[in-house]
Amino acid sequence: MSSHLLRISLFATAAFAFAQPMAHAEDTLKLEVGKALQQAQSALAAHNYTKAMAAVDEADAVKGKTDYDSYTVTQMRAAVATQAGDVSAASAAYDKLIASPRTPKATKQQMLMSEATMAYTAKDYPRAVKAIERYQHEVGPNPTMDTLLAQSYYLQKDYPNTIRVLKAQIAAEVKAKKAPTEAQLQMLAASATAQKDSTASTHAYVMLATYYPKKEYWDLLLHELIVNAKIPPTLQLDVYRIRLAAGNVSQVRDFMDMTEIAVQTGLPQLALDLMNKGYEAKVLGQGAEAPRQARLKALVEKAVADKKASIAADEAKALQAKTGDDLLNVGYNYVMFGQADKGLDLMQKAIAKGVNDPNLASLHYGLAQMQAGKKADAITTLKAVEGDNGTHDIAQLWVLKLSPAPVATKK
Repeated sequence: MSSHLLRISLFATAAFAFAQPMAHAEDTLKLEVGKALQQAQSALAAHNYTKAMAAVDEADAVKGKTDYDSYTVTQMRAAVATQAGDVSAASAAYDKLIASPRTPKATKQQMLMSEATMAYTAKDYPRAVKAIERYQHEVGPNPTMDTLLAQSYYLQKDYPNTIRVLKAQIAAEVKAKKAPTEAQLQMLAASATAQKDSTASTHAYVMLATYYPKKEYWDLLLHELIVNAKIPPTLQLDVYRIRLAAGNVSQVRDFMDMTEIAVQTGLPQLALDLMNKGYEAKVLGQGAEAPRQARLKALVEKAVADKKASIAADEAKALQAKTGDDLLNVGYNYVMFGQADKGLDLMQKAIAKGVNDPNLASLHYGLAQMQAGKKADAITTLKAVEGDNGTHDIAQLWVLKLSPAPVATKK
């Protein structure tokens, strides 16, 4: 077999048939090298990898090899090692080929990708991470490589790095108005849950419910909110309200609990509205507990009447208070009683005056705007709510509930 024909045949039978190297007039194989590589090729075709690699080693041991001889030997070594699943030997061979000026730029990029995918397939995830990051540095972003990088970290249970790379990838996709894949978001949620990072897991489930609106994601999302240890007692009513809006409340005790909390908070009309939803859903007013529920409803109705009678005096007193907390409640009650403009104005004044928890106040102001039918204003307000105690998470769920589905291109 001539040297030229051998070169063509080698490329035809290699596991990764890369483009031929840059040719030079003097590029011919030494007879001993060519003979050994022919034997390697035959053994490789027969899947006898031990014999094939021994023949490659024989070719490599020939003294006085030219640069072209060495390059071709390395190509065959890469092919044999790849098919044999010897990731270490294959990677070492590819590194030599990538470093060679004989290898075209496009082929180097293919080799870099092959190193990464080969290591990943072999479940050598640390090596895969190293190869992928090299590819990204030398070639640039690539959706396949990006996915493999996150998966390589995840499969090592390196959750902090999984979260880091996924957040960056997802942010770039959202900025480009592309929908993150469901698998990406699921991996982010699982990694954050493993890290007990409730903020990151809630964010992931918010995005899942945004782009892939399934009940299971809302249920998981709300579960993350319920078990979030950072949620203070002052937010329990708000947790109930978003759960109710999402259809996640169906127990008698939940309706009774939220009603009582609303009354204790000084928002009797809200308590009555919540209780009425329980009756509408036929959760309340049924069975042996119906009389007890009726008694509570009567008490709530009396509290509503009392609050309507005292609200003007409550307003005057709250306006004289040092902080805006009482005034915020007065304004909220005006909104619930149907005087939206007056109530929202008082709530703005309360926030400007200063309140104990500005984020909670903004959350309630946004919900009051929603109650008043000002949905666009409510979304704007809720999007700006911050805080790491649950106010931000609850606000984002309301934004999700109130907003149309995002317009994004599926990948």
